[in-house]
Amino acid sequence: MKLSTVKLVTIQFFLLLFFFIFNSAQAEEELGVYEHLDEYISDDLMFTDELFNEVNLLESIDKPTIISLVYYECPGICSPLLNGLAEAMEKTDVVIGKDYQVYTISFSHTEKPPLARKKKRTYQKLVTQGDTDNYWKFFTGDSTNIHRLLDDLGFKVKKDGKEYIHPGTLIVLSPNGKITRYLYGSTYFLPFDIKMAVVEAAQGKSGPTINKVLNYCFSYDPEGKKYVLNITKISGSIILGLALILLFSMLYKGNKRKEPRFNNEETR
Repeated sequence: MKLSTVKLVTIQFFLLLFFFIFNSAQAEEELGVYEHLDEYISDDLMFTDELFNEVNLLESIDKPTIISLVYYECPGICSPLLNGLAEAMEKTDVVIGKDYQVYTISFSHTEKPPLARKKKRTYQKLVTQGDTDNYWKFFTGDSTNIHRLLDDLGFKVKKDGKEYIHPGTLIVLSPNGKITRYLYGSTYFLPFDIKMAVVEAAQGKSGPTINKVLNYCFSYDPEGKKYVLNITKISGSIILGLALILLFSMLYKGNKRKEPRFNNEETR
């Protein structure tokens, strides 16, 4: 026995709803972080540090490395992120230069070493322990190398006029350039998280990001310059889940009603 016309129309409606929400989510997911744990950065990425030195990123990594992706003239979360990173570096037990190094890299190809040097002087004053002169490097690069690095790290940004919409994330690499950890935040990082990320990176260990759900539920508001609860994404996920439950329930009930009739005809 075929499904009734009403059921067919209902199923078609839910299928259309599913594809609408799925396509909307796919479009929105172009901005954000897509973790590439256990993958390696490319071996030919060239960037310029604050002293105009051309550096091959992978070749320069010989200890656990924390990467902060920002742009130096950012009016939003980049400054709070670097302040939060510096505060955690100051409070953690591991020491920059001895246990790890930090690479702050601009994803705006228009920014140049003099601006990077100025930013370095600002933030290294916040860290009194360790060697920030040699092991907290501030880089700039051309658009090709920037895009390739962002792709390697799974870090998606969007140009909005003269500014960028982007996530707030630290990415930790092992001494051989393997991606081992993502630390999400915009104003504060736990010193313990920094320590554990460095210790595990030194051992080549990687692990899932427990607070990645926060990155899904919250999105950055460029006008308010803060993270806000993403009602659209959460509501869409809930509606999609309920729609799929209802759809499968209808299909199950329809199949269950068929069985007695089929059995009765068979016994005659």
